[in-house]
Amino acid sequence: MIDIAIVDYGMGNLRSVSKALEHVAPTASIVITDDPEVVRKAGRVVVPGQGAMPDCLRELDKRGLRGAVRYAAMSKPFLGICIGLQMLCDSSEEGNVEGLGIVAGTVRRFPSAAVADISGQRFKVPHMGWNQVHQTIEHPLWKDIPSDARFYFVHSYYVETANPESTAATTNYPFSFTSAVARDNIFAVQFHPEKSHDAGLALLNNFVRWEPFQFQEGIIKSRRDLFPLQTSKLTSTL
Repeated sequence: MIDIAIVDYGMGNLRSVSKALEHVAPTASIVITDDPEVVRKAGRVVVPGQGAMPDCLRELDKRGLRGAVRYAAMSKPFLGICIGLQMLCDSSEEGNVEGLGIVAGTVRRFPSAAVADISGQRFKVPHMGWNQVHQTIEHPLWKDIPSDARFYFVHSYYVETANPESTAATTNYPFSFTSAVARDNIFAVQFHPEKSHDAGLALLNNFVRWEPFQFQEGIIKSRRDLFPLQTSKLTSTL
């Protein structure tokens, strides 16, 4: 069995994600794949990506991966990175598209003009570079990572969650926005752990050792029954 499947829908530098995972899990079977069946059968799934959300969703659908990603998000350890977080949401202002509906929230654009915080410091869009990530909950993926550790960001859109309890971390630029979400088997981040040196490797190391399914199989089965893969859109649950 494939230990970790990195979902390839044609967007982003997946090799850097794969190399980072190989570094923290050298004996694991890790594949970059656009095969829905491989994604469904893998032990863990990572959905990275960069680019415009409408393009990413179109490419996901072109490869028949939407159902497999939704299946993974309700049945196995799941890590979303950058667009991999944003696509989980209900909708995006970028192209006014619907997302996968797994995270209750909206993807919004930072103000197009440079804006200033209360101190007068100006912030450019896209948000690019290192910034602090303020942990808001205890979570296994934060193990051995200091709160306010710095991670690497590249994005012009951010997630505005409908349920504050789903927020696992926030970042200021220039206002506070959600930079990580978590629930059950899902953890998704706006930053790029594969580009974030020690803190990023620590998060990936925690992910490959994370065992969220120490809850009943019946819960997973009930989700599958409630959200058929091919015929209905997942209701927002975060």
